[in-house]
Amino acid sequence: MILEAVMLQVKEGKEIEYEEAFRAASKIISSMKGYISHELQRCLEVEGKYLLLVQWESLEAHTVGFRESQEYQEWKKLLHHFYYPFPIVEHFEKVQL
Repeated sequence: MILEAVMLQVKEGKEIEYEEAFRAASKIISSMKGYISHELQRCLEVEGKYLLLVQWESLEAHTVGFRESQEYQEWKKLLHHFYYPFPIVEHFEKVQL
């Protein structure tokens, strides 16, 4: 399992519209092969700042399966115009302690 972590900055005044669009987009991502779960967290200190966490079965499930899909084009259309600056996506794996 890998964790996709994305810090998102939504354009000022667009937060409510973004959250509504994200609800619709959630149906897209949750239907993808290799998807496990996701959550969107709203920052308490910084207006318009969000943290997106997505669990995938593998890195390729996200970078190839989702990103190269037709469904991703719809995801982009729904969400990408809300972001400034455009976010950096990072992937993590759990450290076995």
